[in-house]
Amino acid sequence: MPPRMRSLIASALVVAFATLAGDDRAAPPDTPASAYAAGSGDVLMLAHPEHVTSYTLEARLDPDKHTIHGEGTITFRNASSRPLSELWFHLYLNAFKNQSSVFLRTPVGGFRGATVPSTWGTIDVRKLTWLDGNERRDLWAAAEVKRPDDEDETDARVPLPRPLATDETMRLEVSWDAQLPSIVERTGFDGSFHMVAQWFPKLAKLEPDGSFAHFPFHHLGEFYADYGIYDVTVDVPDAFVVGGTGKVASSKVENGRRVERRVQADVHDFAFTAWDRFRTREETIDGVAVRILFPPSYDALAERELATLRFALPHFGKRYGAYPYDVLTVMHPPPTAQEAGGMEYPTFITTGGAVYIPEGVLMPELVTIHEFGHQYFYGLLASHETKWPFLDEGLNSYAESEAMTAWRGAGSMVDMLGLSVGGAEGHALQASMHAQDERVAQPAHAFATGSAYGSQVYSRTAATLETLRRVYGDEPMQRALGGYARAYRFRHPTPDDLLAVIGGAIGEGAKANLKTALFDKGWVDYAVLQMSSHPARKPAGLFDVAGKRETVPVDRSANGARYEGWVLVTRRGTLSFPVDVELALEDGTRKRVVWDGNAESKRIPYAGDSRLVGVVVDPDHKVLLDAAPTNNVATSSSAPTRGAPRVLERATYWAELLLQAVSP
Repeated sequence: MPPRMRSLIASALVVAFATLAGDDRAAPPDTPASAYAAGSGDVLMLAHPEHVTSYTLEARLDPDKHTIHGEGTITFRNASSRPLSELWFHLYLNAFKNQSSVFLRTPVGGFRGATVPSTWGTIDVRKLTWLDGNERRDLWAAAEVKRPDDEDETDARVPLPRPLATDETMRLEVSWDAQLPSIVERTGFDGSFHMVAQWFPKLAKLEPDGSFAHFPFHHLGEFYADYGIYDVTVDVPDAFVVGGTGKVASSKVENGRRVERRVQADVHDFAFTAWDRFRTREETIDGVAVRILFPPSYDALAERELATLRFALPHFGKRYGAYPYDVLTVMHPPPTAQEAGGMEYPTFITTGGAVYIPEGVLMPELVTIHEFGHQYFYGLLASHETKWPFLDEGLNSYAESEAMTAWRGAGSMVDMLGLSVGGAEGHALQASMHAQDERVAQPAHAFATGSAYGSQVYSRTAATLETLRRVYGDEPMQRALGGYARAYRFRHPTPDDLLAVIGGAIGEGAKANLKTALFDKGWVDYAVLQMSSHPARKPAGLFDVAGKRETVPVDRSANGARYEGWVLVTRRGTLSFPVDVELALEDGTRKRVVWDGNAESKRIPYAGDSRLVGVVVDPDHKVLLDAAPTNNVATSSSAPTRGAPRVLERATYWAELLLQAVSP
């Protein structure tokens, strides 16, 4: 089970026991994405991305040595505004070459990938040749794989013998040998099982200004690349079942080897898996050919994952635009290779989990829907995952929670033993654990710990977006995130793009709150400071009546017909959401007042026929970011059920959330 999912399920158990239809027409490349933020209605999507880097590769797997010999061609177009004097390549497998790599010399606890491989992984480029007109220019001889005083070999600079002009296309011949590590983050082998990711020399993302978004492979790093066409031929022993990115264009068995060619346009990466014990199931869902690969005896889990996709494919299509590919491969790794689970690649996702997971613990469903969501918030948007991981993992965690709730209701994480616990509450708990430690909007590798990264990037982003939905409304939130996913499909959006869409679709208040929450460690704490309730009495004092001054004495007699009172509520912190303040009356009725939350405090008067006995700020728990919901409730000292002025200060935050999360 992927560690973050384990953590969320554990959070759910702690809790338990304490549409935008959209128009999916194609838009021309110059369609302004800002049109949606201005409220123009249906959003037009790009039908295809700009192809910058394409690969035609052959990969021959030796499952005994766990090696791959690769060769092929790379086609690259200078789509930037200036000539290029160099190229940058990611050599990710060298992250597992030795403990001097950035990945292994900066271990980060509390997240996946902390294991040092028992077998090292490497990638050795044997040839990189530029077919420049009639000349063949050797580029690898001048390559700089290491930086001065740094042994990391995952970020390679390749000088060019002449500038590559704007809009000029180059063709490169490449060959290399890759040694897979024992299973570690995202890739490797376990016995005859092979997960082959980050396995080829990959060009860094070219930015419009002519720079390359290059970086070493960090422990908490993600990926960022240009779109293109991947045409990859995988050669394995004939007993092996292959799954991976793209549609199978041809397959044959000869000389005891299975040779399978996969082709996929409009993607920015390619990964595959091969194992001689895979079982398979296939089904067409919403027009997509879905194929599940899973270990022996995992048939029940395979069915649960298929059932999830029967819901997810049409749901995500309705929310964020149609899934544009013909195929989707889902791989459930063997139990001894869980590090290969919980991953996403274009048209290819990996799930995970033990064979004995009870049906009431919805981890297989949650992981499946999360990884499928990455086909959008990773695959179709391709934001800079290393620089702004919340645009990928955070938005996708919200989409995961929203989809699971739409499908399974209140029990979207745990639904067993009479208890139903939702994913939003799990994210809220995780978000609270590192709420003020670090900013959400920062590079993945800048986080001090893996647990802080998971808490902030995944859960605090999700809890923030869920708070926006609850506070400002479901329809505006669907319109905003659905519009963002459509307008920026294939466009590599930035945080500013997301903020602009939120401001246009929901309002400037929502935009300001989102920016503060993500960039400024934004926080909020609503609290009840004081309350008073007493029988209504005539005003006492000196009054001038008909030309005479009269003294009205203090009336100390009880007047049971009318009551007066007030409550004083406060907002601490840098976020300011509007909230309901609910007044509880002695006769059992409730009265709500809307507080815009802009001021730091508000005195709310009360007058009525029944005594005021209690007050609750945010009774529907809309603000999941509230730092201390235990101070949101107070009771009158004269309430029939007497207790401390803030009775819920004796309770726990998660017991309060239980009121919302657990069904009757």
